[in-house]
Amino acid sequence: MCAKTIETQDITYDSLLQGNRDWVKDMIDNDPSFFDKLSAGQSPPVLWIGCSDSRVPANQITNTKPGDVFVHRNIANVVVHTDMNLLSVLDYSINVLKVKHVIVCGHYGCGGVKAALGNKQVGIIDNWLRNIRDVYRTHEREMSTIKDENQRFDRLVELNAIEGASNVMNTSIVQSAWANGQELAVHAWVYSLKTGLIKDLKVTSTGLDDVSAAFKVS
Repeated sequence: MCAKTIETQDITYDSLLQGNRDWVKDMIDNDPSFFDKLSAGQSPPVLWIGCSDSRVPANQITNTKPGDVFVHRNIANVVVHTDMNLLSVLDYSINVLKVKHVIVCGHYGCGGVKAALGNKQVGIIDNWLRNIRDVYRTHEREMSTIKDENQRFDRLVELNAIEGASNVMNTSIVQSAWANGQELAVHAWVYSLKTGLIKDLKVTSTGLDDVSAAFKVS
């Protein structure tokens, strides 16, 4: 049994709290020891780096439970080496939680990626979107061959996830884990809002051999 779904237009401050109480009741009805087990600790096998978009909740779209996935989200699932928030999450998940998979998951229809494709000034977020424009610049030759606007948009979403996974792989955090023999794989995925399905971009790195010489650390 699942808690009653609240329609978006009906969501209020009070309905959120009531929704929580309904959810707790459902969890306990289904498993009386659910919260005892949950509060005992976490050992998720996966770190999910995704977009902050409210339509892309990691647990729901992968049909996983609380405690299964460690999650970091930001606008357009950007991975850059100057983001101490992300690096702290990455370090903790790999060196403390010992996750076995790091997944960078973008999604088609991403507003951040779409904004990066345009020239309109948005605000302070323009500085963040610059990272996606750098992805475009890196792949400008390929992007210039895609004449259809929607296909070009979709491809930049994919390339942004791929570049994000590459940036994860090139961190000293991941390289140190591999050097120490830790089992760890880095992946790039894209989620479709239209179908609900995840596309594996077939970009997976599992060891130091996958790291470019330009980024290798010792």
